Amino acid sequence: MLKSLLKKSFEKFGYNIQKIELDSEMTMSGALKRCVDRGLNAKTVVDVGASNGSWSRACMKFLPSAKYLLIEAQEGHRQGLDEFVKEKSNAEYALAAAGSREGKIYFDNSHLFGGLASDTPFDSNCIEVPVVTIDAEVAKRKLEGPFLIKLDTHGFEIPILEGAIDTLKKAELVIIETYNYQLTSDSLKYFQMCAYMAEKGFSTIEMVDFKLRKHDSSFWQMDTFFIPSHRKEFDYNSFN
Repeated sequence: MLKSLLKKSFEKFGYNIQKIELDSEMTMSGALKRCVDRGLNAKTVVDVGASNGSWSRACMKFLPSAKYLLIEAQEGHRQGLDEFVKEKSNAEYALAAAGSREGKIYFDNSHLFGGLASDTPFDSNCIEVPVVTIDAEVAKRKLEGPFLIKLDTHGFEIPILEGAIDTLKKAELVIIETYNYQLTSDSLKYFQMCAYMAEKGFSTIEMVDFKLRKHDSSFWQMDTFFIPSHRKEFDYNSFN
């Protein structure tokens, strides 16, 4: 009744009130739901660049029964991760960067919700952190596939994927934050990442959460979803 009264009041002044339907198609949540609807059934989710667990928390809405391994380099997220795994019995974490080898690595910690790993030191905001491989962590913790791997790693994707060769073989979905610009001297732009993943046997199935950069409002990044190229989705090449 209140809605009706408000609507009539605004109509007197020539305004019309309508409900806005938010488009969820090109969002992370929308894409995850579609992947589950198409048969995604990951037993383990590996969340690299996990920060305080916010992405894994959102993913759990769609894959509540999976095991979750969160890999995060920044000490500033330890408390949030401790709280997350205390709340979620199916989650554990490693406070380390992910890479192609185990040991130590340099890390730019200028932004708590950003950061970048490197084999060479940065000029500023540079710390040393432990580095692990996805394959070693998965084996050590006896985590089982099929896997979902998510990378939010700001240009350090290739070394991480080189350390996940065995895990990739059992991956049903790989989500990578990809970029329109070259962030580092050896990082890949999004179309190069698509070519790299094609060589690994994966093809693009979703692209979501497009973002423009502040500098000139040009296309900056998106999250790209890769699934094995042999999947049935790629057997059908028509629109309807």
